[in-house]
Amino acid sequence: MDIIIGISATIAILSVAVIFGTDVLAAVVLRSVYATVDDRTLVQAVGRGHHFGDRRLPVVGVLGVVFTVITAGLGFIGGVPVAGALASAALLLLVVWLVLFARIAKPINARLSAAALADEVPTDARRLQDRWESIITVRAVLQGVAVLLLCLALVLG
Repeated sequence: MDIIIGISATIAILSVAVIFGTDVLAAVVLRSVYATVDDRTLVQAVGRGHHFGDRRLPVVGVLGVVFTVITAGLGFIGGVPVAGALASAALLLLVVWLVLFARIAKPINARLSAAALADEVPTDARRLQDRWESIITVRAVLQGVAVLLLCLALVLG
């Protein structure tokens, strides 16, 4: 059972790490880049980035959540409650991330994607981006702590 828990935790870690890295890149690098460009460039870069990201990254994100659930379940069922508890804590953080993403980021992604593809610049483009950026550090921290908890589940479990 330990090997199966290890495999599921590893898949969860790799999947969650992709989203973590994406959020860290946005928080640490892209936010500064977007602050220095004009509104049209902002909408084109951000909107097209979200257009592709929102189509390609959900598979990885879902895998991360699913394998976190599997790791938690296997930990409790397999008599490794430490791994189960750590993966459960990671799952809670991922759910909080999902709520933030769904309520704040996703609608902004959709607006800026549509604007970029239509070659339009919404009058509130900067405000939208500022709102999106207002939660990116929190999102990165949630994902990072989830990765850490999953690593601990792998090592301590």
